Amino acid sequence: MTLSKEDIEFIKAHIGEWLAEQSLGKPPAVYEVELRERMVRVEEELKHQRELMREGFEQMDKRFEQVERRFEQVDKRFEQVDKRFEQVERRFEQVERRFEQIDTRFEKVDNRFDRMEKRHDQHFLWLMGFIATVGGLVVAAIRLL
Repeated sequence: MTLSKEDIEFIKAHIGEWLAEQSLGKPPAVYEVELRERMVRVEEELKHQRELMREGFEQMDKRFEQVERRFEQVDKRFEQVDKRFEQVERRFEQVERRFEQIDTRFEKVDNRFDRMEKRHDQHFLWLMGFIATVGGLVVAAIRLL
């Protein structure tokens, strides 16, 4: 059995109606209205989704700004820490200068002790010489007497 061209044209013309009747049980006009309503709802939902996405992006931008501010605060804290380290370094330099001053004072005291020791050595030698001379004179005087 073959179909004629007229039969094929008839089937093409009415297939949409028949499918609508079979699948939805509604006439094509109602089906079309329902499709339009669905499309409107889908469009509204898409619009709502876009708004939600914009809000989400705005919130993310705000969050990034907050994070950026926190990074700036951290940078400021690092600058403060750097300044404190510079102050500590200056104080160490001052302490180092004081130690150098103390070293020079100890060197001066050490030199004074060296000079005193030489003087005491000279006095000791003079004293020993004097005692030896007096002792020799006393012995000579006793022998002569």
